[in-house]
Amino acid sequence: MARTPEEWVTLRTLAGHTSDAKSVAFSLDGSLLASGSRDQTVRLWDPATGECLRTLAGHTHTVMSVAFSPDGSLLGSGSRDDTARLWDPATGECLHTLAGHQGWVESVAFSPDGRLLASASHDKTARLWDTASGACLHILAAHASIVECVAFSPDGRLLASVSWERTVRLWDPASGACLRTLAGHDGWVFGVAFSPDGKLLASASDDGTLRLWDLASGECLHTLAGQANWVWGVAFSPDGSLLASASNDETVRLWGPSPAFASLRTLEGHTGHVGGVAFSPDGSLLASASNDRTVRLWGAP
Repeated sequence: MARTPEEWVTLRTLAGHTSDAKSVAFSLDGSLLASGSRDQTVRLWDPATGECLRTLAGHTHTVMSVAFSPDGSLLGSGSRDDTARLWDPATGECLHTLAGHQGWVESVAFSPDGRLLASASHDKTARLWDTASGACLHILAAHASIVECVAFSPDGRLLASVSWERTVRLWDPASGACLRTLAGHDGWVFGVAFSPDGKLLASASDDGTLRLWDLASGECLHTLAGQANWVWGVAFSPDGSLLASASNDETVRLWGPSPAFASLRTLEGHTGHVGGVAFSPDGSLLASASNDRTVRLWGAP
């Protein structure tokens, strides 16, 4: 990063969605930014110019989550039409519609090798799908309430899921077995992310806090408080030194440096709830998605 995050400002505001923007994701090479919206579409943007390159239509309800496969050949989306979709981002073609959930799909995530897509649903389950065939390989059913978010560890050996039951669960993606339950939040848990080195897990909750967990022990190491409302999303920077969080208070907050993660900066400018955040692969940009129908790109001027 050329300058410290304390100096970050809005570099671009990406407008084009006709309803709430819910999620954002960068491709691994940083050349594309995807956003999902309540307008039932996914948009692909050029982060360098802010130009909308393509609009992917096909979902019949809000697109709550987007994710790129590690090699950039696939884009996953999760929707409140109870399905996930796999797209070819180069052509905009829908390759597979993943049907089986009995409730809204709130989150999708690719495994590090790109062979699996995980999905989280209001039907209280997470599912694991084969990205080549679109087949459902495992149904992960242990949560007692809505599953809001899923994330793979960097080595692909763990899947984390978070739920309205106020817990984080860790799963073995190979077998579908639940390995550990992390409890401590005082509200619904909405977001989850692994640190790049795989040693920490961050979770975001409507109790207004982030929690940092030690994956080796399951211990909660830090509780980060300061946002004035529900915290929807969380993301680690590529080097693991920063955390970004998205909140109902219309702000994005930056925390760091690791390992204490004190509050560094509150990024203001959105005029609606902020639901999703994502760092660019080089860590120089942060994208945020808001109910004000825009995506913002933040960084050093």
